[in-house]
Amino acid sequence: MIAIYPGSFDPVTLGHLDIIQRGSQLFSQVIVAVLRNPNKTPLFTVQQRLEQIRQSTTHLDNVEIDAFEGLTVEYAARSKAKVLLRGLRAISDFEVELQMAHTNKTLSTEIETVFLATSNEYSFLSSSVVKEIARFGGSINHLVPPHVALDTYKCFTHNQTESNPIKTDKTEVIHPLNFPNNREA
Repeated sequence: MIAIYPGSFDPVTLGHLDIIQRGSQLFSQVIVAVLRNPNKTPLFTVQQRLEQIRQSTTHLDNVEIDAFEGLTVEYAARSKAKVLLRGLRAISDFEVELQMAHTNKTLSTEIETVFLATSNEYSFLSSSVVKEIARFGGSINHLVPPHVALDTYKCFTHNQTESNPIKTDKTEVIHPLNFPNNREA
């Protein structure tokens, strides 16, 4: 049975990869489908996100990476998928995801939504959290694969201005992107 794991993956996190890995053990094929959402301004292009996910899933033979726009259920039908795979972190996720699952069911009775609870260590993790931490110079090395961390740091290094240093108690100026933990990769 084919499952679609749709999302923006901007960027892909270790939480996403946990769902992909576990889904690949449950289904004969998992298609990680990057949504082109015209209402969002992503950090990474669709091509960059596809490549980041490909690099992160090379060890999974039954995982395919693709992009789409439009309705997820229509993409699933074109892909001959019967399942939409979704991760749940908290009760707030469940409310939103349940509403989406019911909506998708009204659009296609051929599709089922399967929810996987995230592993405890990723229950707080989202792409938005990763971007916020990186934007302010914090380490994201424990939240995303190494190549994604480097790509993310590059985005914020390029956009960071020298006019936003951090002053310490000793009036020493430290630029947010020069923290020692950002040198680890």
